[in-house]
Amino acid sequence: MEKKAMLGPKVRRLRRDHGLTQAQMAEQLGISPSYLNLIEHNQRPVTVPLLLKLGHQFGVDLQAFAEDEESRLVAGLREVFADPLFNGSDIKNQDFRELAAVAPTLGQAVVALYRGFRGARDDLQALAERVADREKLHLVQSAGFPQDEVRDLFQAHSNHFPDLEAAAESLWQDGKLERGDLYRGLVDWLNTQHSVRVRLLPSEVMGYAVRRFDRHSRRILLSEMLAPSGRTFQLACQIALLRHRDLLNGIVESANLSGDEARRLARIGLANYFAAAVLMPYARFHEAATQLRYDIEILRRRFDASFEQVCHRLTTLHRSGAKGVPFFFMRVDSAGNVSKRFSGAGFHFARFGGGCPRWIVYEAFRTPGKIHSQMAEMPDGTAYFSIARTVVKAGGGHRSPPQQFAVALGCDVQHAAQVTYADGFDLSNTDAATPIGVNCRLCPRLDCSQRAFPPLNHRLIVDENLRGLSPYLFAPPSAE
Repeated sequence: MEKKAMLGPKVRRLRRDHGLTQAQMAEQLGISPSYLNLIEHNQRPVTVPLLLKLGHQFGVDLQAFAEDEESRLVAGLREVFADPLFNGSDIKNQDFRELAAVAPTLGQAVVALYRGFRGARDDLQALAERVADREKLHLVQSAGFPQDEVRDLFQAHSNHFPDLEAAAESLWQDGKLERGDLYRGLVDWLNTQHSVRVRLLPSEVMGYAVRRFDRHSRRILLSEMLAPSGRTFQLACQIALLRHRDLLNGIVESANLSGDEARRLARIGLANYFAAAVLMPYARFHEAATQLRYDIEILRRRFDASFEQVCHRLTTLHRSGAKGVPFFFMRVDSAGNVSKRFSGAGFHFARFGGGCPRWIVYEAFRTPGKIHSQMAEMPDGTAYFSIARTVVKAGGGHRSPPQQFAVALGCDVQHAAQVTYADGFDLSNTDAATPIGVNCRLCPRLDCSQRAFPPLNHRLIVDENLRGLSPYLFAPPSAE
């Protein structure tokens, strides 16, 4: 059966771009003007023979021309109008489809305008956080922090780099690597392909370092304090720097980072991405993750990886045709300092200052090693499901104890049913969600008993004769 597609708006734009009337284009395609008119109004499909004629007569890329841009535009419009800003608007799915079919350029403009609005809103939030945290104002530079530039690079790519995924898959094939003995396979690969040997050294020799590459002796030195999964990860990371430096540099250069420090940090981050893709190859990992409903404990055993490595890898599953749940991820220490974050599900993180004490990630420090689950709601009405657990980074002995962090992994509540940890939650009852915010300075919840600072947009009332659950009292909105 012939493949048919409704491509009326594209045909109409193509005709207008070439300055043709319907009669002129119909003559070139060997069809009647009335039939072309029906095609342009999506009342007749574009058949394969006619599509081939369009490609021959007008030199169009047939694959790109036949792509279902309408479906992508409808998905984008759904995302726009799912914003709480449009709560109460009587906009239906049919409205999205009609706009995408009849006026796709207008629909794309709506999506672009919304993205600009979201960007401006995020910039305003970041500025408010900087003003709120005045102790850090002297650190703020116009060029920004190198770490933030690198985070923005990964965010812009949705934390997914197809070329690095392909390079990791090639390593498995070229190195004839085997499951269950990946570390030995990487050691042999380094020796045969790069004449690099691997040595495991005592902590007193390695000092603060867990990996060091000695270019002169062609040796990779690993600390004995690394866990087995960490040793394999570090070898894969070094392979990325040795074998795929041009690929890493190409991605870094395309990002137009402001300084050499940011470029070096980005290169390291991309090498780490490659290492995770080697430990957990995309196709196999994605299949296991979806079948196991993202059970991290089983995944870490199956792929011989750490809890944090699995959580971070889950945020990268954005391959077309094989996507996973869009997760966000954060790593924080007991003082509230965020060392890693990725907002894959639209979750808002504080760039400066502490986070929300009601969020489950801070609860994790009370019971180390236990996985905590929570359904939470942001002030704008969006609901998220997240889990959190502490992880331990290798130390250097008694005088340099291990580091403890809490990692959080979460998603929009609409995806939570796919995650095993959400079993038992009534995901449709957002009234049962824990109310949280970005941080105290930006949170409008005046009744929060765990507030550490007053919000920026409310006038503070100081009454020595009145004390509430929170140390702060605020004027009602009508009095401000």
